[in-house]
Amino acid sequence: MNFRIGFGFDVHRLKDGLDFWLGGIKVPHTKGGLGHSDADVLIHSICDALLGAANLGDIGKHFPDTDPQYKGIDSKILLKEVMVFIRAKGYEIGNIDSTICLQTPKIGKHIPEMQKVLADCMGVDIDLVSIKATTTETLGFVGREEGVSAYATVLINKI
Repeated sequence: MNFRIGFGFDVHRLKDGLDFWLGGIKVPHTKGGLGHSDADVLIHSICDALLGAANLGDIGKHFPDTDPQYKGIDSKILLKEVMVFIRAKGYEIGNIDSTICLQTPKIGKHIPEMQKVLADCMGVDIDLVSIKATTTETLGFVGREEGVSAYATVLINKI
């Protein structure tokens, strides 16, 4: 079998009064991600990891923030399209391991729903989607609640 590993990272500024989309769900919070799309850092990091593993570039190459068709787009649509790209090259997901860095709100209780939404979106078993969360102990832009970041590592294999 041909196994490949990909890594993704994304960050978005948090701003008062915006909806906070994370892992494909709307998380209750006073702030939301600022971005061209819905600013879902978790989905964006997973997209980048998948694209990188399949040697297909990055999310900006396929869905540029200069293109008005992606303004405000639901990132689940982007993830579904990324799955079309990697499957067209003959790959399937082995597993995804991801980490969200966020000071507040605490999101542990939302992780099972995120896992289900993302697994359904990608057409994979929920057991293949690991999501963890951490704070930065009040350090840096995450600690000051100015932004949110996410990391993802994926394993894909040729079918």
